[in-house]
Amino acid sequence: MTGKGPVEDGHIAQQRPWVLDAVLGMAVMLIVSLFIVADIENADPDGWAYVWALGLGGLMLARRRYPVVVVVLSAAAVLSYYAAGYPAIGVAVPLAAAVFSAAERGRITAAVVTAASLLLVSVAYRLAVGQAPAVVVGYDLPGHALLLGGAIAFGDSVRSRRSLRQRASEIAALVAERSQREAEKQAMSERLVIARELHDSVGHALTVVTLHTQIAEEALDADERPHPDEVTIRDALGVISETASASFEELRRTVARLRKEDGAAHAAPRLSELETAIRPARQAGLAVRTQVSVRSALPPGVEEAIYRIVQESITNVVRHSAASRVDVEIAQREGSVDVSVINDGVMDRATADSRDRVEKGRGLAGMRERATLLGGSFSAGREEGSRFAVRVSLPAEYAR
Repeated sequence: MTGKGPVEDGHIAQQRPWVLDAVLGMAVMLIVSLFIVADIENADPDGWAYVWALGLGGLMLARRRYPVVVVVLSAAAVLSYYAAGYPAIGVAVPLAAAVFSAAERGRITAAVVTAASLLLVSVAYRLAVGQAPAVVVGYDLPGHALLLGGAIAFGDSVRSRRSLRQRASEIAALVAERSQREAEKQAMSERLVIARELHDSVGHALTVVTLHTQIAEEALDADERPHPDEVTIRDALGVISETASASFEELRRTVARLRKEDGAAHAAPRLSELETAIRPARQAGLAVRTQVSVRSALPPGVEEAIYRIVQESITNVVRHSAASRVDVEIAQREGSVDVSVINDGVMDRATADSRDRVEKGRGLAGMRERATLLGGSFSAGREEGSRFAVRVSLPAEYAR
């Protein structure tokens, strides 16, 4: 329900990446072979020249796992090809696929440095052997530089779009999860209201019935003159007492079920599962520092409150902050368990407006309610610089 299509597309792309790599490799091999066949310098190449075309194409099969190695080997293959005296095929065409692949995998520096180095070596060699500078520098160099630069830019663009789609999918999943939690919270709130009404109204009525049944039985015992229908009355009072007791026990079970979230079907999250709450920040590209210093076991309710507060804080950071880093610290001190979630969000106008919406929303209110129910304190807001901090402290009597 949270984006099945993108997940399936990504699964297919990850399942058969070799298909695209094989097609790209064949294209490189074919293009280089066509340049060799053209033999514009009448060098009359032998069959070994096509080994380089095959090797340059074959390198594409390793471009995803070893992008830097592939781009360096491709440059070395071009240099060795010319050193062997084979006909000109340019430097940009056989290298374009390799620098594109490196940029697509996030290795832009390696792509730029390799492309620039090969162009410099090529220009220096051609000038050294006496080729016309106007042709080498004025005609060939701009075209080669433009082709390699375009391949690098295209690779980086593909990587950026992929990253944006992934982040959009993750944020959509977070929003769906938060909506589900809000719906569950609302349902739980309604169940608690019903539980209180049942306990206060029906429970009180059953208590009154039981009490007056006992009074009636005591009155019969105190009466010295036997009542003509005493047996019938005692039987009726016994039935009333047993029925009231059974109903009261059933009421207790019903109220207990209503008060248990999700019908007690799922265990409360623990601190050992904290990485699950933090993972969305890592997936969104934020640097996350986590420090947990808990000396002794905490009650399940305290651990659940800490987990949910951290989870909600991380959701707010991913959705509403332009942060690059978030620090999560949980420390058990002498009289408390203190929790802090701090991000370094850049405070531009859009981010400030977004944070104002967070502060007015239900997320912070829900965290404050969790802390208050355990007798703790809660604060959230901007601190020095552009930092935004959520701080919670739970008292010692709940932390022992």
